[in-house]
Amino acid sequence: MTGETTSAVDTLLDSPHVWRGHGRAHPAAGLPSGYPALDGCLPGGGWPVHTLSEILLDDYGIGELELLMPALASLTASDPESQDRDTPAWIAWIAPPFQPYPPALAELRIDVSRVLVVRPRNAQEVLWSAEQALSCGTCAAVLLWPARLDDQSSRRLQLAAEKGASWAIAFRPLQARREPSAAALRIMLETAAGGTDLSIIKSRGGQPAVLQRFFEHTSGADGG
Repeated sequence: MTGETTSAVDTLLDSPHVWRGHGRAHPAAGLPSGYPALDGCLPGGGWPVHTLSEILLDDYGIGELELLMPALASLTASDPESQDRDTPAWIAWIAPPFQPYPPALAELRIDVSRVLVVRPRNAQEVLWSAEQALSCGTCAAVLLWPARLDDQSSRRLQLAAEKGASWAIAFRPLQARREPSAAALRIMLETAAGGTDLSIIKSRGGQPAVLQRFFEHTSGADGG
């Protein structure tokens, strides 16, 4: 089988319109997002875990972090019974375009003692750092802002997320929606009159969906 044929088959299997016989009729339970309208559009009833998700946006600070905060707060919960790991789970931020503001995160119930901010020196190190953090087994989630993420790199991140039982979230520009990706979920955020629209453009095992004015206003927590 040639490389071009393999790529075409992978693309076909990633389509939400293709039933693969097993593993699709009963999708794994997702991580509740804290937004019932969004959970109702996702096949597992929440964010797909141990996978790569992408959030495509036309500008920073339009709700992209507000979208994640309830789920991230649950991952840093201090209740020992809620932890599946032997050591406290970290939330790694790889190359954020701003400095996370601890008081704002704490107000959103994020345990800031479990937040790790990594500042790689170049674009290549961003992907390497994310892959290492995902596969190490101690990060519950890894947020990254790559300069570029090609299909091969996205597959490496997907495999690392599976290996480390972690959740990868990559923030990318809207133009990236035309590029192939191994992400299980791709969400697009766009500014609109009165708020921010949310569109699910790829959902493995699910269907595309549009939630207009998902956010009525942007969150101050998204900035530094």
